[in-house]
Amino acid sequence: MRTWITGGFVYRLEKKRMERKDMCMEDGKIAGFFSPGEGNREGKIYDVQGKYVVPGFVDLHTHGGCGADVNAASKEDFQRIGHFFAGQGTTTWLCSILTDTEEQTISCIKEAVAHKKESKNCANLLGIHLEGPFLSSKYKGAMPEHLLRKPDISLLERYQREAEGNIRYITVSPEVEGIPQAISQIRKMGITVAIGHSGADYETSWECIKQGAKVCTHTFNAMGLFHQHQPGLMGAVLESNIYCEAICDGRHLHPGTVRMLLKVKGYDRVAAVTDSIMAAGLPDGEYKLGVNEVTVENGDAKLRSTGVRAGSTLTTGQALKNLIKFTGKGLEDILPLLTINPAKIIGEDRQIGSLEEGKDADVVILDQKYNVTDTFVKGNRIQKEGEQICL
Repeated sequence: MRTWITGGFVYRLEKKRMERKDMCMEDGKIAGFFSPGEGNREGKIYDVQGKYVVPGFVDLHTHGGCGADVNAASKEDFQRIGHFFAGQGTTTWLCSILTDTEEQTISCIKEAVAHKKESKNCANLLGIHLEGPFLSSKYKGAMPEHLLRKPDISLLERYQREAEGNIRYITVSPEVEGIPQAISQIRKMGITVAIGHSGADYETSWECIKQGAKVCTHTFNAMGLFHQHQPGLMGAVLESNIYCEAICDGRHLHPGTVRMLLKVKGYDRVAAVTDSIMAAGLPDGEYKLGVNEVTVENGDAKLRSTGVRAGSTLTTGQALKNLIKFTGKGLEDILPLLTINPAKIIGEDRQIGSLEEGKDADVVILDQKYNVTDTFVKGNRIQKEGEQICL
């Protein structure tokens, strides 16, 4: 069955501009692009009437949404999260498991894999992000300190077996004893390594980058700050060519900080992430983040016990609008931060991240004010389900 998206302005990455084109989707893939009126239009027609047709958003770092916390999620909860995310423009995501007990981590992994096998009418859960447990206690953020540990490759191998190879991403702290030496072993498991939650010195940070660390987790947050005499992890990250996650909710990073990061790294080395928690899409109140109690006031999530910021209530759709506002740049300049850049981080850019013939038909329709009006995941239009409980 062919589906045509007609009447819109299609974002073409190779040209970094919008073109008035009609797009054909077939068997979950993008089948081609045509000038208006060109070609045989057999199949279902979906007229977007001058809206923007852009690649689906890819969120590499999120702990939940719509009332479901990843660490405690059942496969049904994962379905709810994925459906909510799709409505915000996310077509591909990794579920981020906060440092937890071995038993709870494995339970979460199993539920995520079960959902991945059965999911429908929601964003595609591509795999798992482990945020810990090989992290620094000094920069633990919301991580339970008593569960942090030195690198244990046998444990990680066990997690990967339980995940059936679906652990795609892990955050580690360079200063934790044994981490620089462990990175090559972690990479052999098919896991992209990010560094963060860290006060590591410059030399140790660079050693991890040389060993293959590819990303910095929520850059500038939960890490030692740059000093001209002791540049530390921040200096190594900014000097090197690795990617940087950025939480662009206006709370984790000042707009000026976002602009500075983009000026230093370039728009091809920053990936916008949400780091959202179960409160995303819901009102202020009391929530959970793994083992932590979290209070959300004015949309700002903080640990009830310490007041430390604990994730966000951000969505990818709002991140897009924020980035346009923060930078003054156009949609064409900002889209890579939410699409092709995160796809490249996890080695999926041949399948997702841009609108090209043969790639997955993951498509978002935006109106002229950049609101998400419709989402297609592998060519299937996401349908609203009954009474919507999330914004």
